[in-house]
Amino acid sequence: MSSTHYDVVIVGSGQSGTPLANAFASAGRKTALLERAHVGGTCINEGCTPTKTMIASGRVAYLGRRSTDYGIRHRDMRVDMGKIRQRKRDIVNSWTTGSLKKLESNGVDVLFGTARFSAPKTLNVDMNDGSHKVVGGDMILINTGERPARPHIQGLDAIDPSRVLDSTSVMELGQVPDHLIVLGGGYIGLEFGQLFKRLGAKVTLLQRARQLVPREDVDVAETLLDIIRDDDIDVHLSTDVLSIAGTNQTDLPISLETTTGTFRGTHILLATGRTPNTDMLNLDAAGIRTTGRGHIVIDDKLETSAPGVYAIGDVHGGPAFTHMSYDDFRIIRSNLLGDSMAPTTPPMTTTKASKSRVLTPYVMYTDPQLGHVGVHDRDLKELDRKTMTATMPMSYVARAIETEETRGMMKATVDAKTGEILGFTCLGVEGGEVMAIVQTAMMGGLKWWDLEAAVFAHPSLAESLNNLWAYLK
Repeated sequence: MSSTHYDVVIVGSGQSGTPLANAFASAGRKTALLERAHVGGTCINEGCTPTKTMIASGRVAYLGRRSTDYGIRHRDMRVDMGKIRQRKRDIVNSWTTGSLKKLESNGVDVLFGTARFSAPKTLNVDMNDGSHKVVGGDMILINTGERPARPHIQGLDAIDPSRVLDSTSVMELGQVPDHLIVLGGGYIGLEFGQLFKRLGAKVTLLQRARQLVPREDVDVAETLLDIIRDDDIDVHLSTDVLSIAGTNQTDLPISLETTTGTFRGTHILLATGRTPNTDMLNLDAAGIRTTGRGHIVIDDKLETSAPGVYAIGDVHGGPAFTHMSYDDFRIIRSNLLGDSMAPTTPPMTTTKASKSRVLTPYVMYTDPQLGHVGVHDRDLKELDRKTMTATMPMSYVARAIETEETRGMMKATVDAKTGEILGFTCLGVEGGEVMAIVQTAMMGGLKWWDLEAAVFAHPSLAESLNNLWAYLK
């Protein structure tokens, strides 16, 4: 095998690995980026970009069917799944090709293949073209991410694979399923369940837990359940799948036996979580420790148990969001490239990964969106503070009424003494954008009464932040 030594070797081109490869190469470091499938990682190829592209198509279909609510009549609307898929592919391709060109123009050696450790800072790479390489580096960064988890259910492996879908394969369907059964009531299951309902599928959602999106507050989850059922999605909570039966004949139904009854459909979407891509890396050869779930153990500077080897992105666990992966990029860039950055590079103030990252924001792109930042109800007992909470339905928001988008609620928790905003949720139209306003206020140390007294433009969704605080108790 040929062997090449680099200053930096990055395994996986996700949302922290790719910009780090560009940053190290631009700083004069000889850099290699090892990628098994495609540049950009999950976000660009199977996550944020393609899913939100398709969700936009689903919203157009939804609004088209609701057009008479706004006084608009139209001819019969048809869904072209092939066009939806191609639009998604085109947008993804534009991102991946652009990212690859930038890497190559910066002098990064991009090697397409599957890598595994043979020593602490040495990797064997089975190249996609059939050749083999040995790659070593003074510094190694692991950015291999996660993949959809496959649950262990009796009979699942015997079902025609074309009818057992995950969050990647479901986006490659050329036709809308007749009846999609979604296993899992988390963010992935809800986004895809609502999308395919809007595209014309019958959708049944089976959730093991007692509520949808279990990490959310109970009242938020209950409001979301009402919205999902209002969209005519059949939801069953506290439901475990015991076995699955079917045949290879696609015109016959798949049957699922559960703790609450029997369900039949044409396709199954597995939305039961994700698992880290560490099992193929041979981490023992590098002395890299992992958790019981397979995530790589790191310190507050993202270094693993092997000196000079770092883990970035979803592979080390914690909040599995693209923006957190990108934050890992900033941490590594600051700590390891601080003296090499160009004078025009903004100064870095965050050099450690917070163990809690309490202000981590996130958005679920159901319609309406669910945006959240800060603490949840379950966290309040640990705060040892006297708190107050305000909840307000979106039907009280003028802009929501005017746009006929009144489903959902807003919720905020504050310190009763200091006025500090501790947590905020907006389950409503453009909930992620409204949440970002409150997040910015929290970052700047503003109190709830500062938002109450702010002069927001009228009519806007933001001005609901004048009124929410009247419901504190």
